[in-house]
Amino acid sequence: MKGNGIFVSDLNQRIADFLAQRRIAVAGLSTKRQITGNLIYRKLKGAGYELVPIMPAGGEFEGDQSYPDLMAVPGKLDGIFIATRPEVTTTLVQQAVDVGVPRIWMHESLVKAASSVSQEGVMLAQQHGIALIAGSCPMMHVQPVDFAHRCMCWLMKVTKRMPA
Repeated sequence: MKGNGIFVSDLNQRIADFLAQRRIAVAGLSTKRQITGNLIYRKLKGAGYELVPIMPAGGEFEGDQSYPDLMAVPGKLDGIFIATRPEVTTTLVQQAVDVGVPRIWMHESLVKAASSVSQEGVMLAQQHGIALIAGSCPMMHVQPVDFAHRCMCWLMKVTKRMPA
């Protein structure tokens, strides 16, 4: 896969490249209940990332101004992390293409039903040369990694569920 003019084919390289960025949008958040996106947002925030919450209603999320979509975000984004339903993922990938976001990470847990991966979104990102991680969870890679996520990472590797 190509991202920002650099060929990045290895998953570990794509993860390292994504996590080396500083300004990342996060989609799939809720002020009403605790969901995966919220946990990941807190983990990335705690690791020092400048995060831009994407929430259809806008407003504030944990003290940060949120935006209804990627077109409303001021300034350049280095990437977007997506923890939404697959049909919403496809819309977000199109927005990323439209505004020039060079990296996308689609969340997937051990439970396939909790996947944000959209095959249409994957194809769209690939067609536009966006560096893509289609699956996995940043909580398995952002230090310090807790015991549960180390176990999940190991299990996904041995069961060949880790994205290629």
